[in-house]
Amino acid sequence: MIDTLAIKARFEALAPFLNERARRLFAATEARLAGLGGVSAVSTATGVARSTIGRGLAELRREENPPSDRVRRPGGGRKQKVDTEPGLLDALSKLVESAIRGDPEAALLWVSKSQRHLAAALSEQGFTASQKLVGRLLRRLGFSLQANRKTSEGMSHPDRNAQFEHINMLVNAFQAAGQPAISVDTKKKELVGDFKNNGRELRPRGQPEPVRVHDFAIPELGKVSPYGVYDIAANTGWINLGVTSDTAAFAVESIRRWWFELGQARYKRARQILITADCGGSNGARVRLWKSELQKLADQTRLSITVAHLPPGTSKWNRIEHRLFAFITQNWRGKPLITHEVIIQLIANTRTTTGLTVQCRLDENDYEKGVKVSDADMATLNITPSNFHGEWNYTIAPRRKRC
Repeated sequence: MIDTLAIKARFEALAPFLNERARRLFAATEARLAGLGGVSAVSTATGVARSTIGRGLAELRREENPPSDRVRRPGGGRKQKVDTEPGLLDALSKLVESAIRGDPEAALLWVSKSQRHLAAALSEQGFTASQKLVGRLLRRLGFSLQANRKTSEGMSHPDRNAQFEHINMLVNAFQAAGQPAISVDTKKKELVGDFKNNGRELRPRGQPEPVRVHDFAIPELGKVSPYGVYDIAANTGWINLGVTSDTAAFAVESIRRWWFELGQARYKRARQILITADCGGSNGARVRLWKSELQKLADQTRLSITVAHLPPGTSKWNRIEHRLFAFITQNWRGKPLITHEVIIQLIANTRTTTGLTVQCRLDENDYEKGVKVSDADMATLNITPSNFHGEWNYTIAPRRKRC
């Protein structure tokens, strides 16, 4: 008599560890050992179909063994969709490639190339493919989900590298002569209030800082414009925290405040200042008010001011960006900028292991937008363009005092 209970117990103990082929061979082995009626008894005890046990017995009778890593016997299993529907893989490839190339006739040019849209487009061509199958086929074709990456900078000026070399030459010359060389720019405007600030900060588990859902400026707090002055040789930063418009007058006032609070004491024998700045913005190369305000600063300080602008489209290479602004952003990550005082403290407490220190002051002056500088006013400037790209490089000297 065949002990089906023992067969069942052995099968249930081993089943979690057996793949399809191993279960088939186990059942066939038990049936062969049971003898007459063994196939029916084992099928009842294990739930394995009689036909499957029969295939297992046939495998055991063969002298040659199938590959050890093969689960199904050769030819077994469901046919792949790409075999049952010829042209499916090629159709999918054409759908994605045409949309990437910007083919105006592409079915997916103006929608996301999601698996759902791809499956729907294939269905319109007569194929049957689920979203999961589309995902597997895309991986086979070498596609994956990817975000945009900033790599294209647009047109590059032919003298771009030469201008960088010119700026480095000026910086080295000024430093060798003990004259101040600074890098200036306006950091991104920031909302004041309990708004989300990117980054994460340590807090008790389950108690994130509560902030507003929407980023609408609070009228009584508004925004701030941090204008930075980075002293290249001293590795120190100065931030003038403006509360109104980011204008050329604000930019030059920030430099003025840096000079009278820090620069003048540090460079007691200074006769000139080198300013490296972006080509656009409030300190742009073509901003008349920028040059007019610098002339006032030169007259006031009796210093010659040499300006060297970075080539267009290269603002990220400005020293102040990666030597000052980057560390300020790291220091206040995850902290809502709820008041002017909080912003000033966060900026002023920015430090690095290389010795960077930062000072910050609040500038509550109101800077008018749209101030025009006439041709007549421009003609009064004591400005000397450089022989090399005078539109980028120039020196503004103090004007003679009237008797």
